[in-house]
Amino acid sequence: MKKIILLVVGIGFNAFMYGQGTINIDTEKSVINWSGSKLFQFNEHYGTVKFSKGTIFWSGNMVMGGYFEADMNSIVNTDGKYNDMLVSHLKNEDFFDVENNPIAQLKIVEALYVEEDEIGVEALLTIKEVTHPIKFRMSVEERDQTYVFKSKFVIDRTRWGISYESKGIIGSVKESIISDAIAFEVVLVTKPGC
Repeated sequence: MKKIILLVVGIGFNAFMYGQGTINIDTEKSVINWSGSKLFQFNEHYGTVKFSKGTIFWSGNMVMGGYFEADMNSIVNTDGKYNDMLVSHLKNEDFFDVENNPIAQLKIVEALYVEEDEIGVEALLTIKEVTHPIKFRMSVEERDQTYVFKSKFVIDRTRWGISYESKGIIGSVKESIISDAIAFEVVLVTKPGC
């Protein structure tokens, strides 16, 4: 009986993946890892941001697009340095101005398979109501009736109007200059059998 149930679940999941439609991510298991650093010091900070929602669009067995929202109020610092003070600063107008911009968005506009388990992605990233295109690679892994998508990319924060202590700001003290680069490592986990 157990084998029959597993077979039915497997058939249903394959029909889902090889059909057409949408699949939602599991916002509890999906996460955005971020890191930033001072430009002239070995002083890196890192942490996480949670998704408020996310949907992957597919056709056949191929990802065609997606739309995701990150809850900027969920920013945390996990390196153990300056925790509350740092998070408060990241949320204020010097950085992400979370009170006025509580949601960041990413929309996948093109997905091109470069390998069976790797996708070249073109997307639109919106932070603080500023939108710019970005490109990155995304891996795909099937795991326990779910799919796991992983990607890494780096943005220049000044393109999204985040210029606090940037190297381009005249008069910035060398020791306090913060790198313009913010690195992201994103893990998307789909809900099983959606």
